Amino acid sequence: MARIAFILLCHKDPDAIIRQAERLTAAGDCMAIHFDARAADADFARIRAALAGNPAVTFARRRIRCGWGEWSLVQASLLAVEAAVEHFPDATHFYMLSGDCMAIKSADYAHAFLDAEDVDYIESFDFFNSDWIKTGMKEDRLIYRHPFNERSQKRLFYGFYNLQKRMGWRRAIPADLQIMIGSQWWCLRRRTIEWVLDFARSRRDVMRFFRTTWIPDETFFQTVVRHVVPESEIRSRTLTFLMFSDYGMPVTFYNDHYDLLLAQDFLFARKISPDAQELKARLGDLYASGRRDFRISDEGRSLYRFLTGRGREGRRFAPRFWETEASLGRDRELLIVVCKKWHVAKRLVQRASEITGIPAVEYLFSEESTPLPDLGGIQTTLEKRTRHRRALMRMLFDYHRTDRLLICMDPADIELMRDFVSDRSTTRLLEVVCEFSDDYLIGHARRVGLAGENTSAETLSRLLPTIRYDLRFESERIRDAGFANTHRMAQTAPAAENAGSLAAFLSIPLDRALAIAETDYLFVD
Repeated sequence: MARIAFILLCHKDPDAIIRQAERLTAAGDCMAIHFDARAADADFARIRAALAGNPAVTFARRRIRCGWGEWSLVQASLLAVEAAVEHFPDATHFYMLSGDCMAIKSADYAHAFLDAEDVDYIESFDFFNSDWIKTGMKEDRLIYRHPFNERSQKRLFYGFYNLQKRMGWRRAIPADLQIMIGSQWWCLRRRTIEWVLDFARSRRDVMRFFRTTWIPDETFFQTVVRHVVPESEIRSRTLTFLMFSDYGMPVTFYNDHYDLLLAQDFLFARKISPDAQELKARLGDLYASGRRDFRISDEGRSLYRFLTGRGREGRRFAPRFWETEASLGRDRELLIVVCKKWHVAKRLVQRASEITGIPAVEYLFSEESTPLPDLGGIQTTLEKRTRHRRALMRMLFDYHRTDRLLICMDPADIELMRDFVSDRSTTRLLEVVCEFSDDYLIGHARRVGLAGENTSAETLSRLLPTIRYDLRFESERIRDAGFANTHRMAQTAPAAENAGSLAAFLSIPLDRALAIAETDYLFVD
């Protein structure tokens, strides 16, 4: 079975590094850490002390001062890889991570994924013929030397670069190499890692060449792996989910991205926002969970392009239709009329809609024939409506362009009520208490399949008390649930009393509520 040696390059937040190491090694994997020499020695000492008793953690033999775009990042990676190879002889795969990465699958899932195919996962596209580089210099990264840091030594970087161009100081690329480019977040087999280390020790000319290229962490491993490993054993992709904006900046994930991340065909994701504490906690528990039931939709990048392409205000992502627990919307109000006599509830919401203008939908979770607009297929069956109930309700709010919506619900649907009441939106319930004659109960028994046209009177007489008790039980269960914002009107109550309940339920003046309560055909069977 696969055992992963994580190669962690990090430079800040020692507490997060400690937690990351503990989480990933708790599932049986191991880790080699390189902590940037630019960071405080006290922070590094804290990390070493906290992880000293963990045999699944080791450290690079020396710390390098790392800078973006420099060879130092490759050098730090090689030092951490060497430490992992030496200390973890049973590691089968080596996975490059940063402190901003977190698992979006469990260890069991990751191990099974890596066991399924004997290949390396590393993006490696032809440097010259691909469009991997979107902006900025391309060939000049390689054919000129870049000994200075572009960010901290900008004048020296561009001054020396322009001098080389004026003087024609171009250099040759090693003739036997096809330069490749791709993401630095790779996962390589042990055999491949050993070949890369052997190559680095034997090809000093190549090492000198890459040492003064610009951004070599995007080209060194990508080129060498393609040089030493047959193409059929390379999957040119990363197992770390990351996205970039049109400006080349990495997209950051927040608390409301949890379900989106788990649905992607990747094992890890970056970058996780430092402020996304809820997301970090949920992902932190995931790796050792043993879970394997991930439903892969892999729509993240296309959704990001779709949403950002149309422009948005306020949040990075709008409320997500794919998120199982997404809210209906904090400012929305769902008004649920609960009644066993469906025709009574239908008359009530129709009349209430006429008086108030609030859109109404009848028993959409009980009657498949309930008229609904085309919502992309989510409305086609009762099973789909119930499974995707919050998504369905959000789409109905959007379709009717309203923040208030009336619906009918059967008293048996207590779990649906619990779900909607628990939402961040405001949910109000109006229970309509009706009288049930024996004739009505017999008709109800036949409608639900408890009796047929030929059921004997004796059998019906024994059945009716049970049905009557069942209806009473459903009503009592709603009251025992203690739902907030619950109101009641009754068939036997005077119209003025029912109007008070309606006024509170619908947030309307008493005279308008009375107009609804005095509807003469409301309770007629």
